[in-house]
Amino acid sequence: MKFEGIYAPAITPLTADGQIDYPAFDAVLEHLIASRIHGIIIGGSTGEYYAHTTEERLALADRAKQVIAGRLPLIVGTGAIRTEDAVAYAKAAKATGADAILVTTPPYAVPTSQEIADHVLAIDAATDLPIMLYNYPGRMGVPMDDAFFEAIAGAKNIVAIKESSGDVTRIHRLARHYPRISLSCGWDDQALEFFAWGAPSWVCAGANFVPAEHIALYEACVVEKDFTKGRAIMSAMLPLMEFLDGGKFVQSIKAGCELIGLKTGGVRAPLKPLDAAEKETLDAIIQALRAEVAAIQAGQAHG
Repeated sequence: MKFEGIYAPAITPLTADGQIDYPAFDAVLEHLIASRIHGIIIGGSTGEYYAHTTEERLALADRAKQVIAGRLPLIVGTGAIRTEDAVAYAKAAKATGADAILVTTPPYAVPTSQEIADHVLAIDAATDLPIMLYNYPGRMGVPMDDAFFEAIAGAKNIVAIKESSGDVTRIHRLARHYPRISLSCGWDDQALEFFAWGAPSWVCAGANFVPAEHIALYEACVVEKDFTKGRAIMSAMLPLMEFLDGGKFVQSIKAGCELIGLKTGGVRAPLKPLDAAEKETLDAIIQALRAEVAAIQAGQAHG
């Protein structure tokens, strides 16, 4: 599988009593499919997988497969502290019919580079599915470093990496030293840099509610190779990215989805929804973003 385009980590809507709202989840998936994104990720942090039971995670993946029904690639997250649990999630993803899996460093355990590699290779051996690695040391505590990449060098199923370190030099090093592994942007305000260094995909939570604008940046940079246009679109998107980085990421993504008419049901504890003033600020940012990108697309504000 080749990871190309915009991949949205889908939100998980909740009912008033905090249970998963499956009809609303279906609506989220249908919205994403209609938006012309290129793939959907289930079981990512934007989907609040860390707040789900095992049964809920498995049920969400199964439901997604049924709803998507082959119309877009389905990637399922396998994040877990224990390797045994991550392997079980990966096996379930394969049984469900997922097209690929997202494999993270085990959080909190602080494994060594070799231990991270052993974790990834155990998942690979158990499933034989295409793997997108997920490097997020800010959340996991440790990075996927050079020693890790040396240890997994022979694993042919490892085809991509969502790079979320925030360190722009990592983009350079990954592109130069590990060209076999496709780069995917996992740090939104560096999307332009990722595309300049050849990344063909972007995993972006904001695509849940402003998909057209994310697609526009991808198409400008990757398809049209027009980085002047890309810079203009990126500049228009920066206020949204700054808002999302304000410490309430998942809450903001769900609020954005509410603003376009999707049911979300809030977030699971310990997180709390945005307040009215924050939602109003987000709404204004979204409206300005849409207007500015539309003008750029129309050729009225290019440069």
